[in-house]
Amino acid sequence: MQKLNLLIIDDEQGLRYGIVRTLRDFSFKPDEYDDEVSFQISEAGTGQEALAIMDKQELDIALVDYKLPDINGVELLNIIREKKYNLLSVFITAYASLDVAVCATRNGAYDFLAKPFSPDELKNVIRKASSRIILQKKAKKLEEEKKLIRFEFLSVLSHELKAPLNAIESYLRIIESRISGEDIASYEKMIKRSLERVEGMKKLIFDLLDLTRIESGQKKRMISPVNLQEAASKSIETYQSMASDKGIHVVLKSEKEILINADAGEMEILFNNLISNAIKYNKDYGDVVISLSKENDAVKITVEDTGIGFKDEEKSKIFKEFVRCRNELTQGIEGSGLGLSILSKLVKLYDGSINLESQFGKGSKFLITLRKI
Repeated sequence: MQKLNLLIIDDEQGLRYGIVRTLRDFSFKPDEYDDEVSFQISEAGTGQEALAIMDKQELDIALVDYKLPDINGVELLNIIREKKYNLLSVFITAYASLDVAVCATRNGAYDFLAKPFSPDELKNVIRKASSRIILQKKAKKLEEEKKLIRFEFLSVLSHELKAPLNAIESYLRIIESRISGEDIASYEKMIKRSLERVEGMKKLIFDLLDLTRIESGQKKRMISPVNLQEAASKSIETYQSMASDKGIHVVLKSEKEILINADAGEMEILFNNLISNAIKYNKDYGDVVISLSKENDAVKITVEDTGIGFKDEEKSKIFKEFVRCRNELTQGIEGSGLGLSILSKLVKLYDGSINLESQFGKGSKFLITLRKI
């Protein structure tokens, strides 16, 4: 149960007592909130006493009476607004005129309660103010989480770019200063390594662009019938050179035409990530088998390899951004840590699912279901 801090500001002790009696055991569950809300109640008989309490503790709701012995309620509302206390004010008055209500609202009152009021009227006003407070707290928490995610994202990104940039700079300075003398082979080796680092950074940047487009939802999706057999064949052709360098045999098992209503660009990204990973993390002279099939209102995509595989503790993490499995078998293999995260988000766009079967050191099988849209 979440407790909200509520302050009653009224010079009538009897009224304060009545409000405390009504609210001390009152609780309710706001819409779209998992927990019940109850109240920790404080009291103040004057405006100055109320301000002293506000300075000492964090409040959520203030019930502000119009007629106070030192300052009137409207003046107190104005002070609360100027001092930027993070609370909602409910204005209470026996002088329930439209002018007073407008004046109170202009000075920061969230709601208005006319004396005399019933316990139910009080509860309704408090329920409404509390629901607003809960929404504000949730929004603030969400914004803080977004800031933290952005910070972590930029920290990881800077780390991923810093290492290859430092390596390239070192190679270029060695070449510039001719430290290796006339050893052309040595310089060629440095240039080759620099180009490999550049390719790694390009892959990271392109993956980031894919991820941003998918998550933002701002890219217009061009939905039309896509033949997955053709899309998979195109990706296999794209990575055939990589497969040949490692002696890897890539096989596609599919009917000639497997159609799904989809964005062709998204299907290209999906197959590129699946196939490039299956080749990159495979052993030399290994196998990659891609299987496509139709099942009722969905299509099934299976990609199986004979590569490194995943440890059990790694399986729950690999679909998160910038997560790479670092072990004795992945040393020297470059990657952005974004490919499987992108894959997971794409699958969700098609109301699909992705499952992983894997044994460390023996290979992996990704089983993907895409619903027709």
